[in-house]
Amino acid sequence: MAGGKRPFWMHQLVEYILGVALVASGAQSPTPAVPAVLGGLILLNAALTKGALGAFRAYGRKVHRVFDPIVILVCVAGALQPWVSVESSTRAVIIAIAVVHLVVFLGSSFHERQPRSQRVKASGDRSTELGKSAGRVVGSGVKTARRMFSGGGK
Repeated sequence: MAGGKRPFWMHQLVEYILGVALVASGAQSPTPAVPAVLGGLILLNAALTKGALGAFRAYGRKVHRVFDPIVILVCVAGALQPWVSVESSTRAVIIAIAVVHLVVFLGSSFHERQPRSQRVKASGDRSTELGKSAGRVVGSGVKTARRMFSGGGK
């Protein structure tokens, strides 16, 4: 975790929960359009982001970091807008979900992990590389010994 913030997979999980909660709130409401659309927007933002729980992985975490405040503002605007009828209790749910989304956004890490091949190169530390290669040699030796003594021979 970077700087004591929650990992991005947890951020995505909470967004899925918030989106489903808004869609469910819309399904319970006599005026379902606004909460259902806003819940779908939150779900779409989580699903399109590259991450552990991303469904489509269309864009990275940096773009998601820009979209999150926009989605939060759209949720608040959707709750406060006067044009489409929204029940007052549903408005309160939308505002509460927007506040939770803001708190999650502020406490999340958006740093992308480096691929394993770049982690060793990025460190450039020869002792780390030597230790890793020694560990691999010992590991493959143990694996070979297990195969020989287990009678598998494979």
